[in-house]
Amino acid sequence: MSVLDESAGPLLAELVVAANELARSEGIVSSGYRLVANVGPDAGQTVFHLHVHLLGGRPMGWPPG
Repeated sequence: MSVLDESAGPLLAELVVAANELARSEGIVSSGYRLVANVGPDAGQTVFHLHVHLLGGRPMGWPPG
């Protein structure tokens, strides 16, 4: 999936819940974590299906990238 639209809503919700469970199991829920979804080539998407990256375990700056 390279375009997100309203049909992706239920899957996105499942991904966020799964990411939270993974963050909890990795012990980073209390310090915080970031979820990243790259959508399109200019965003760095190289795997063209919907997925998120869970980043955490260290302080992160803003803006990213």
